Amino acid sequence: MKNYLLPAIRLTLVCLLLFSVLYTTLVWCVAQITPDKGEAAIWMVHGRKMYRNIGQKFSDDKYFWSRPSAVNYNAAAAGASNKGPNNSEYLQTVQQNIDSFQLHHPGTPVSAIPSDLVTASGSGLDPNISVQSAYIQITRIAQVRQINPSIIETLVHMHIQKPLLGIFGPESVNVLELNIALDSLTNH
Repeated sequence: MKNYLLPAIRLTLVCLLLFSVLYTTLVWCVAQITPDKGEAAIWMVHGRKMYRNIGQKFSDDKYFWSRPSAVNYNAAAAGASNKGPNNSEYLQTVQQNIDSFQLHHPGTPVSAIPSDLVTASGSGLDPNISVQSAYIQITRIAQVRQINPSIIETLVHMHIQKPLLGIFGPESVNVLELNIALDSLTNH
C-alpha cells in the first residue's frame, strides 16, 4: 500500500500545483496581452450599462444589427443551441433570420447575406460581426438616418478591428462601438 499511496499523494500535489497555480497564472498572463486585459469593458450608454465584449441586441433599423444569439444575449446562460445543420428547428430559425434580413434589406439575394447575420455564435454572445456584415447594412442605416452612405462606410472602416497580434482571427467590427459612434455622428 505504501508503494501506491506516496506516488498518489505526490501526483495529487503536482496536479494541484500545475492546474491550480501554473495554469491559472498562464491564463491570466495571456489575458493581459488582449485588448481588454481579460476584464469586462463596461460602458454607460444612454443611462444603461452595456458590455463591449458581450453581444448586445440591436434590432432597430437605424443601428447595425448584432449577430443572432441562441441565449437571447443573456451572459448568465452563455452557450450555443447545440442544434446541427440538419435540425429542422435550427433550419427554421435560420430561415426566419434570412426572411427578416431580406424584409429590411429588399433585393438582397440570400447568397449575399453573411452567415454571421443569420446564425448564432458558439457562445451566443459574440460582440463582433464580420466586416462584410457591417458593410451590407450601410444602405439601410443611411436611408433611415438620412445620411450619405459614404460617411457611414468611413465610420465602419474606422472601427475595423484587426486580428489579435495580426494573425489570430479575422478582421471584425464591434457592434456596440460602431453604434455608439453612429449615434454620436447623428446625435440620435
